[in-house]
Amino acid sequence: MSEQSPSYLAGHLAPVPDEIEALDLQVTGALPTELTGRYFRNGPNPKPGQDSGHWFTGDGMIHGVRLNQGRAEWYRNRWVQTRRLEGASYLRPDGTRDLAAGAANTSVIEHGGRIFALMETSFPYEMSPDLDTLGPCDFDGRLTTGMTAHPKEDPETGELHLFDYGFQPPFLTYHRLSADGQLITNFPVQVPGPTMMHDFAITRNHVVWLDLPVVFDLDLVGRGMPYQWSDQYTSRIGLMGKDNPIVQWFDVEPCYVFHVGNAREDEQGRVVLDAIRYSREAWFASWSHIGGTAPRAEQAAALAVSKLHRWILDPATGKVTEQELDDGAAEFPTVDDRRVGLPNRYLYAVDQSAIVKYDTDRGVVARHELGENWRAGEAVFVPAEDSSGEDEGWLLSIATNTDPTVASQLLVHDATDLAAKPVAAVLLPRRVPAGFHGSWIPDGELTR
Repeated sequence: MSEQSPSYLAGHLAPVPDEIEALDLQVTGALPTELTGRYFRNGPNPKPGQDSGHWFTGDGMIHGVRLNQGRAEWYRNRWVQTRRLEGASYLRPDGTRDLAAGAANTSVIEHGGRIFALMETSFPYEMSPDLDTLGPCDFDGRLTTGMTAHPKEDPETGELHLFDYGFQPPFLTYHRLSADGQLITNFPVQVPGPTMMHDFAITRNHVVWLDLPVVFDLDLVGRGMPYQWSDQYTSRIGLMGKDNPIVQWFDVEPCYVFHVGNAREDEQGRVVLDAIRYSREAWFASWSHIGGTAPRAEQAAALAVSKLHRWILDPATGKVTEQELDDGAAEFPTVDDRRVGLPNRYLYAVDQSAIVKYDTDRGVVARHELGENWRAGEAVFVPAEDSSGEDEGWLLSIATNTDPTVASQLLVHDATDLAAKPVAAVLLPRRVPAGFHGSWIPDGELTR
């Protein structure tokens, strides 16, 4: 890329030009033999010479590493073969959405034995275990809206909770899949306008909505992501029963949240939500860097950062309390999937060139610094076999260098000792652009 390339097409974010495959990858250290499965990581990767105008809108590419009994058997990267990649437009001439023409670039999950590449507001795309694109999925015609890139699987029921947001009413729609992947619940949820709801949360009894002041802006259509901060839109968090569209709303200080760490119910029946909070200044600093439109005066807030924050919502009193849990920068929070919606002690996040471990009551308890020129990808927690402690397991993360000639690595850390060097590092055959979200998919979870 030239010096004139936007930041989201340069350095550690620069796309790769092609699909490749490599076998028998070099490993330093020792891969835990129990890690037998696939690590997949999704992210935007526009084709050579293309620029969609925003980091969030590049065509989806999944990078995969197959681990088996202490060996790294293969790496491969594949574009998700969406209708958009073939040239179809997400917006039809009549203003309706082609739900099969999303970029499928944000996350990749397994549910009901199937693998899905996800991007909010469009259909999921089913992928094979070898990263062939099987096609868009509407769950036998029952899904008539898009699907969030951040569904939440209830560890107690196996059900998958999801939603869609849009720029036309209904602005928010709730869905739920059964444990075996059947779409069983749909209903609209009332919000006042076209908010960009990137993530949400669940607890044992609630769905937690984030109705925040980044909203659709018709004047920005055709200019990357047509969403902008609005000082006129109220910031609020909502609690909803899983089978009841009535929402109890709590006004909060103006902010935005891209990613939730976890939510849970405490002994007093309150909902505790931990998430990464952007102040107005931090929002504009981040948004302008990745291609979003920001007033010139707002772009000066370059030092503002997103931070781990807590909201405690009391349904009995209607009151909410807020507190900053740490003053350091953080993004891409993750949790042991067995604790989603339930009490948890640990969260993991990244801070530019570091992976961070939080004790949610004590703050940062460990950091692993990758080095000045490295950028840490989201750290996915994989529980160890027969684990008894919540943090007994492995953290998998792709590290990318700012020098585009340096190959990336898949790092495997012992989550109980994050500050130590990785227990293993898989040298990948190329640089993997820094992207969004990944999953560890054990062999036993796949049925196709």
